[in-house]
Amino acid sequence: MSTDYNYDEQGQFFPFFILTLTGLVTLPLTYNLLKPSKELENTAPRIRSDFKPEHEDLIEAQKRKRLRKERRIKRIITVIVGYTVMAYMAYLIVVTARASPKIWDPYDILGVSRSADERAISKHYKRLSLIYHPDKIRPDPAKNETIEMLNDRFVELTKAYKALTDEEVRNNYLQYGHPDGKQSFSIGIALPQFIVTEGNGKYVLLVYGGLLGVLLPYIVGKWWYGSQRYTKEKVYVASAGNIFREYKDDITDGGIVGALSSGDELKEVIPAQKAESGLAKLEKKIFAEDSEYLSEQDRETIKGMDDSSRRKALALLWAYLGRVELEDSTLDGEKYEVAPIALSLNDAFTAVSLAFGNLRPLLGSYRTSQSLIQAIAPGSSPLLQLPYFTNEVVQSVEGEDAKNHFTVQKFMKMSEEKRRSLTVGAGLLSEQQYSAAVAVAKQLPVLQISKAWFKVMGEKVITPSSLVQLVVKARFIPPGSTSVPEPTAVDLEDIDPEEGDLDALMGRGPSRNRSVKMADGSNKGSTIQPPLANAPYLARDHSPRWQIFLADGKQNKIAVPPFTFTTFEKPLFDEAGNPTYNVQTLKMQFQAPPQVGDFHFVMHMVCDSYLGLDSKLDITLHIDDPAKAAALEEEDDISEPDEDSIAGQMQALKTGQPPKKKAKKPADDSSDEESDTEGDEGDTSDTNTETDIDD
Repeated sequence: MSTDYNYDEQGQFFPFFILTLTGLVTLPLTYNLLKPSKELENTAPRIRSDFKPEHEDLIEAQKRKRLRKERRIKRIITVIVGYTVMAYMAYLIVVTARASPKIWDPYDILGVSRSADERAISKHYKRLSLIYHPDKIRPDPAKNETIEMLNDRFVELTKAYKALTDEEVRNNYLQYGHPDGKQSFSIGIALPQFIVTEGNGKYVLLVYGGLLGVLLPYIVGKWWYGSQRYTKEKVYVASAGNIFREYKDDITDGGIVGALSSGDELKEVIPAQKAESGLAKLEKKIFAEDSEYLSEQDRETIKGMDDSSRRKALALLWAYLGRVELEDSTLDGEKYEVAPIALSLNDAFTAVSLAFGNLRPLLGSYRTSQSLIQAIAPGSSPLLQLPYFTNEVVQSVEGEDAKNHFTVQKFMKMSEEKRRSLTVGAGLLSEQQYSAAVAVAKQLPVLQISKAWFKVMGEKVITPSSLVQLVVKARFIPPGSTSVPEPTAVDLEDIDPEEGDLDALMGRGPSRNRSVKMADGSNKGSTIQPPLANAPYLARDHSPRWQIFLADGKQNKIAVPPFTFTTFEKPLFDEAGNPTYNVQTLKMQFQAPPQVGDFHFVMHMVCDSYLGLDSKLDITLHIDDPAKAAALEEEDDISEPDEDSIAGQMQALKTGQPPKKKAKKPADDSSDEESDTEGDEGDTSDTNTETDIDD
């Protein structure tokens, strides 16, 4: 037996090699591109509105630009090229397979089934011998046959017959795959021969050096640097550092906007060579005498900046917040481009505020988020969130000497006649515009608190250092809703989940599209998303987020960090678009203080997407002595085991008497499971959800 090593000169195996390598890259990329997106913005419904802002074309262009960036055009091109290469390799495999030598198969040569026995094979061979024996057949000139070809064919038939009937030949075939025993074989290397042809070696080394010494380190380095470059808020680490240095405990809302302008992402949009272009015209517009949204301190901040890129970015942000018409398509495009970037940078400022634990900067960051999403300057009226509302319309509604701005809820509480008289008229709104504004107002997701209390799952009292749940019962009641039914007592209860539901027991809650069975036999279905934020001036979609946290009102410190809620367990609207007023259950779990006593908190519930929808509630956490909990446990019925349980049988053996049967609890006794820290329920339901915290 001899062994011969050769290269794939005819390209027989090389396509398999390339097809495998290409598939290892192309198929995972295809899955990455086609898998359903888990982003909330891609699955949420929208508020129905036909309002079109003045620069809708510029805003839509910025949205498309962001989408192109998020779709990763390079990956799409790589997938297309990958499938092209794979298709070509598949074509080569099919073509070369026709010229490839076939494996010697005696059954195929004889034309018999593999299930045929020796007798059937012998009978078939004799029949073939009568046809193909050289003495019985003559060459066919039409088929270009020769005597040698006929002899070779009969020899192959004889070898196949012996391989299936002769013991020695059959053993050779079974062991070595050939009736003549061991054969010489060659090992093919899946590389075309031209690669190793003399004179091409230096080019091959050059290719390997480029792949392994340049391309691979570049890809790995880019991935590593990219992963280390961003924070978990998806902003540059350098930007987070700049915002950290801008942070102050007494920072104002305008100061937060100034801090966001330090982000490196904005410098990429406005590089130094573009910073001076249009800057003078931009500042002239925002420094106009009627620009009441810009305080004197904010003006001085802009004027005092030496970095022209940051100065222009900050001026563009204020132009966006003030809805300033810049009369320049390039400047207006940049104005709408910087707003979504600033919104992402604001997440980094929120993280910095949480690290310091101060209440005022945290609330300021949430207000800044609301302002950026709605394109409303800090301190302006929440009524500007409604379509077609301008400063003139707001002034007509609120009055010239109004000290406090109207919320959308307050505006919608007016009678229809009064609302119309204040907003419709010359220089104000038309009937059609008024109807469009009211229609949007009636769809805003105002979440009103119905009840809130503390509890420990499965316990009657709250003890030091236990895992406490803050349970909030709330309903979505859009502004202008009438005949709102009162929540039922059952809806305001909280039933503990079954012991086997680890997610619920650990406070993680139901995941999307997962059904959770509760202790009362009911099911929590798939989660429901509220509509996307109605933000016609923001060049990106945003799904509203509700933040609930506890604060120490006396020290203005954060006691329990925010819990974020983006989905809910019950529908907000029915199929006809009418509000359902379903009671939603929101829970946040944290560790109780290690001391016994009463702890007074202010619970804040903030929506990051709309102005005037925030609410707060005074709430008390009562921590009992562990001895009280132990005394309650001794009085519990579990001290008397059931007659049919193992513990009951053991007690019967010891005492000679069976244990007493437990008395069944009334069905309406579930209220005893709640903590006594929920306070006055009547006061809770009357909470003023429009109250703002005093800074």
